[in-house]
Amino acid sequence: MRKIVAGLFISLDGVVESPEKWHFPYYNDELGEIVGAQMADSDAMLLGRHTYEEFAAYWPNPEPQAQDMAPYMNETPKYVVTTTLDSATWQNSTLVKGDVNARLAELKQQPGKNISITGSPTLVRSLLRDGLLDELHLTIHPVVVGGGKRLFEGGTGHIPLTLLAGRTLTTGIVYATYGRA
Repeated sequence: MRKIVAGLFISLDGVVESPEKWHFPYYNDELGEIVGAQMADSDAMLLGRHTYEEFAAYWPNPEPQAQDMAPYMNETPKYVVTTTLDSATWQNSTLVKGDVNARLAELKQQPGKNISITGSPTLVRSLLRDGLLDELHLTIHPVVVGGGKRLFEGGTGHIPLTLLAGRTLTTGIVYATYGRA
């Protein structure tokens, strides 16, 4: 069975919003290997509407420094969880509406690699609360951002997790993988 795996850049104060504004001083080959491994371990992406719209606007024509990731981002099948979009124009994108949990449970039963989530904190919280998120991969950056959307702002309730793996990178980032307890 496939797993739904979320990978998020997060600050010490829990901010996940706009990591492009604060995480690049910590980006090095070690972190690049982690990101590359997460991409290699997945063959589908799951996105919330906001993240989908940001990615769909950027990845078809990324900046030169992001060209290496563009084929993965553009060619990988994308499932967009939304109640408001009526169409998904970015290549290989499919809308997931209605009984989202049932549809995602079906996707997990299909053969393949992991289904990855990048960004989409509202979706991550919802899937964690509903028991559909299998793993949470956090790259915890040694910075206090001070403001922005936080991963766990309201509404998830008590959800015990267990540390599956952890390591500290030379930049001070703690890379931690959690699963359900």
